[in-house]
Amino acid sequence: MKLEFFRMEDMQMVETLHSPRILALSWGVMEVEDLGHGRDFKLWPGGGRSWDWAETHTHHQPGIQPADVLELVEHGARHIVLSRGQHCRLQTCPETLTYLEDAGVAVHVEETHAAVRRYNQLTETSAVGGLFHSTC
Repeated sequence: MKLEFFRMEDMQMVETLHSPRILALSWGVMEVEDLGHGRDFKLWPGGGRSWDWAETHTHHQPGIQPADVLELVEHGARHIVLSRGQHCRLQTCPETLTYLEDAGVAVHVEETHAAVRRYNQLTETSAVGGLFHSTC
């Protein structure tokens, strides 16, 4: 998969879109505003969808890849929250962090409950996106 490089200052946002809030989290199930229930989610300003790890061949190790976050950047996220799972087993590839830093995106990597709290807080003030893993 070819990754294109986006810099936030190159993206023109006509209006600031609201990122959907995470309403509930339990083992293996999340409820997201306007999206309903699911296991894992990709969220961004203006929407989101289920996160299917098979799309990019993501596994707990080496973890979240640049291809996993590309969609969030394309949708205008200026902050991205990456969850590590409830037992912190999901890793993040160093290349992903480098890609986000180079794109001018602030990144937060946390255990899933802490990631949900941070993401919901950022929805109030920022164009935020996130990847959320609801189990291990």
